[in-house]
Amino acid sequence: MVCAVPSLTLVAPPINTMALKRIQKEFKDITRDPPSSCSAGPVDDDTFHWQATILGPEDSPYQGGVFYLSIHFPTDYPFKPPKVNFTTKIYHPNINSNGSICLDILKDQWSPALTISKVLLSVCSLLTDPNPDDPLVPDLAHIYKTDRARYESTAREWTRKYAM
Repeated sequence: MVCAVPSLTLVAPPINTMALKRIQKEFKDITRDPPSSCSAGPVDDDTFHWQATILGPEDSPYQGGVFYLSIHFPTDYPFKPPKVNFTTKIYHPNINSNGSICLDILKDQWSPALTISKVLLSVCSLLTDPNPDDPLVPDLAHIYKTDRARYESTAREWTRKYAM
């Protein structure tokens, strides 16, 4: 099965005070107690658009890399998941060339109990343990399954080229 990712449409949303309060609380929480190897916060003064940074996990081909992500919160957050995309190029079976991420909690397994901290930790986990059985890039999933050394070598090369 190939993972489907919803498209991102950017439209100036009406401000939802409940969403705004929740996002502001999450920013306060993530600033006070950031997840390991991650940071995130608003871009300029736009509470609904954040930039996140993930340091490539040790013992992964992404080690030493600094990866940037864009986070767009919907106006009905937290009842709908945020749109999270890599803005740094990365070689990964669950992340396509547009930076879209195939991760269940960003789609059908989203819950209002989840936070951006938990999302970032899940993305970090995906870097350490790709899911080749639900790929966004089937060719990379095939390489991951059949020639792990080649996969890891190319992932390290892309990390050096685009994330350092």
